[in-house]
Amino acid sequence: MLLAPISWLGFLLAYSGLPGAQARIGYFWHISDLHLDTLYSTHGDIYRSCWELARSVSGSNANSAASEPPGPFGHYNCDSPWSLIESAVKTMKAKQGDNVEFVLWTGDALSHSAQPLSEQKQHEILRNITELLGRSFSSQFIFPVLGHEDGSGSYRRLGELWRHWLPSEALVTFDQGGYYSIEQTKSRLRIVALNTNFMRLDPDPDPRASLSLRWPAEYFAEPKASVSSISAEDELLAEQQWLWLEEVLTKSKEKQETVYIVGHMPPGVDERHLGTQHNQLTFTERNNQRYLDMVRRFAPVIQGQFFGHLHSDTFRLIYDAKGNPISWLMIAPSIVPRKAGIGSSNNPALRLYKFDTGSGQVLDYTQFWLDLPLANRANEPTWQPEYNLTHYYALPEISAGALHNFAERFTGTDLSWFTRYHRANAVRYHSGSACPGLCMLNHYCAITRLDYDEFRLCLEKEQLALQGHAPAALMPTSWSWLLGVLAVFYGLHAGRWSGGCNNCHIQRI
Repeated sequence: MLLAPISWLGFLLAYSGLPGAQARIGYFWHISDLHLDTLYSTHGDIYRSCWELARSVSGSNANSAASEPPGPFGHYNCDSPWSLIESAVKTMKAKQGDNVEFVLWTGDALSHSAQPLSEQKQHEILRNITELLGRSFSSQFIFPVLGHEDGSGSYRRLGELWRHWLPSEALVTFDQGGYYSIEQTKSRLRIVALNTNFMRLDPDPDPRASLSLRWPAEYFAEPKASVSSISAEDELLAEQQWLWLEEVLTKSKEKQETVYIVGHMPPGVDERHLGTQHNQLTFTERNNQRYLDMVRRFAPVIQGQFFGHLHSDTFRLIYDAKGNPISWLMIAPSIVPRKAGIGSSNNPALRLYKFDTGSGQVLDYTQFWLDLPLANRANEPTWQPEYNLTHYYALPEISAGALHNFAERFTGTDLSWFTRYHRANAVRYHSGSACPGLCMLNHYCAITRLDYDEFRLCLEKEQLALQGHAPAALMPTSWSWLLGVLAVFYGLHAGRWSGGCNNCHIQRI
């Protein structure tokens, strides 16, 4: 079923910035990381992606018998069933459906199990999700960005799938490289959607090897898709995106527009992976630095940055050369409950933003969550508000300065603020679990040090910073004892990170 095209005139009128017009409050949804698994089964094996395998792996039967079977709305070990995705979209429509300006959809719609499937099957899954969203938000615009689990098909084919949401000007660059900008002649707000796959650091040197461990060969009816490193053509497309982004932001600055940057993978490190591990990083070091430099250069026009990928509820701060907070970045939790790694799962979540439609200033958000075990026991997915950002964190506003002040509370003696943050970080999954010492420090450094070298220094050399130029409030002396523990715990030595730190802002550390 093809979705009817939507007139762009309505969207332009909704964002009319005519002189004398009063600011209007609007809302938009942000959803991320759906990871729909069409092979999910309530009779499946939770140790085998909740699939109902014809032949069980040795020892798997005993494990399955001793554990709960997959529920109707998902399991923490597995990707999402259709029932979970459908309940999430129905909730969005019921909570704020008609009175919503647009939806940000920040990638990874496909399950990890979809990667070896044919391009046609991947496209069919994306089409099913697209049509579900289109039926539910027939009068609104949905702005999708590509995740690294969104198939290997051509950009042009995906553009055809989403052309009812994107204007012709946006489709020109999307067909070329999977990125686009929504330009509105009567509005100050511009949406810039990046293809962060071009910036990605792949921690697996041979993805095919990991696939062979996760998925038994006999389970596939067709050969696995081949996986290769970035091609020379993709490197050219990546460079074109950087040049395009600089051009778009330059024009926005000249036209006094405000910008939302939207992408799948955020810069910086994953706060739920302890230490300076390779798999913490999302961008290559060069791309990470390039992105941060771009944001610092155009911070006055960037009203917000919205990402997913990490499956966690967190935020990031970007500082200028003097250590002043100048830009913020929100990372939305996932709909899928699964995240790779032990104890890294989360409850499903949705996020509804409140903003000024004239200036684009973000005023607040409300997060909705699903208590997954309760939903499975009751056979009823009851999504409920988890928290309101400004109330939950006692913020006077959503700004880089206000979020910086909140992050600094993590370094004080009152641990209740970090406890609040940590409870929300995994959407109340194991909400009673503690995160002391190294864990807390890892979150703090990930939030405030997006530069990789600065993050390493934040973990390794606070004592030197405390004796240097940093204000005492930035890193309390009570944390300096962690240096010795970190050195032992991570096996750090001067040779490993001896590349220098020419761009570190020592006064902030």
